Amino acid sequence: MTRDDLTPPRLHVRTVEIPDPGTLISLLPPKDAYAWIRRSDGMVGWGEAVRHKAATITEAEEWWSRLASEVVAESELDNPPAGSGLIAFGTFVFDPANSAAQSTLIVPSTVVGRRNGRTWMTQIGTTADVGPAPGTSPKPEPPRNVSFADGGLTGPEWEAVVAEAVRRISAGRLDKVVLARDLLAFADNDIDPRWLAARLAGQYDRCWTFLVDGLVGATPEMLVRREAGLATSRVLAGTIRRSGNDEADLALAGALSQSSKDLEEHEYAVRSVARALAPYCSGMNVPDSPYVLALPNVLHLATDVTAVADPGASSLALAAALHPSAAVCGTPTDVARATIAELEHLDRERYAGPVGWVDASGDGEWGIALRCGQLDPTDPRQIRLFAGCGIVAGSDPEAELAESNAKLVPMRDALGD
Repeated sequence: MTRDDLTPPRLHVRTVEIPDPGTLISLLPPKDAYAWIRRSDGMVGWGEAVRHKAATITEAEEWWSRLASEVVAESELDNPPAGSGLIAFGTFVFDPANSAAQSTLIVPSTVVGRRNGRTWMTQIGTTADVGPAPGTSPKPEPPRNVSFADGGLTGPEWEAVVAEAVRRISAGRLDKVVLARDLLAFADNDIDPRWLAARLAGQYDRCWTFLVDGLVGATPEMLVRREAGLATSRVLAGTIRRSGNDEADLALAGALSQSSKDLEEHEYAVRSVARALAPYCSGMNVPDSPYVLALPNVLHLATDVTAVADPGASSLALAAALHPSAAVCGTPTDVARATIAELEHLDRERYAGPVGWVDASGDGEWGIALRCGQLDPTDPRQIRLFAGCGIVAGSDPEAELAESNAKLVPMRDALGD
């Protein structure tokens, strides 16, 4: 059911504890499938009880509050964990003013979740008789004969865009801007997003693997998590590609943690998150210096910002306050966003926008849609991959292109390249 108006339906929700089904992604059917997985825990869903097309994150939060307040819920779980019961998976456009894409909140008809050794199933519908869960789904097949082509800009053209951004930063027009590029991938058969999600979850288990409305990826960056009154945001800015040698990577990590260019980029991002959270939180903790987060393909400078969330501040409200952060847009925000629209020559759609889930209490997790691809809605054999880099005064266009290629590795590997 699709609801474009602002009057949500009354939903009936039933949650029961179930035996552990094993790998959650393996439960998904080929169509109308959703996932949010980290280190084998998380939630998967399928079917569609209701879908809401959202104009903004704030409007989506208002709609969700109304829907959650009217739900008829039944649960057999004692001390139910966050994410059990009514939930919606969501994905939001990076810049609605410069995109033809659509932000959505989707309430699945069935959700299976696992957390801290507990597994549950939630069924959701518009009547009290929500029906049984579907049976066994066919296994996904890998993409065949994958090929790649430039998106909006070639590599040299994108380097020229980076050089222009550096020129504007050096002239004092802005401090930082994040520039993205896209890459098109084609297969001989329909690309099954379950195949991509399973590969990403297996290879990048420290990231949050997501599959929502044709957007699939594994993000290392948590825009905001709200749970039990605590808000957490993981900020990543400053990146270097791994060498494949442990000793060399240790030296690279040391160099990254001392890089003035990367530390400057990271500081802008951390400051923007702390400033955005302040009106909605108290008791904020911002570490004095970042740590190095090691992923299979890259090393990142990372900082985890924590705070006590105000009781009325849902995870969606916090995401609305934080997006877009300097980590994916730049500083000052308005100037950086205008620069992106002028220079990138692409529609980011939902790349670098919030992606995640929210439950009836307002708890939830909203990552930033990075290391991801968007399946073509008209041609299931095609997917559009994205990568972006933070540009500051010390940025070198050739090095930024190499960094963007490193950030494309997770999706290229998932496709079998």
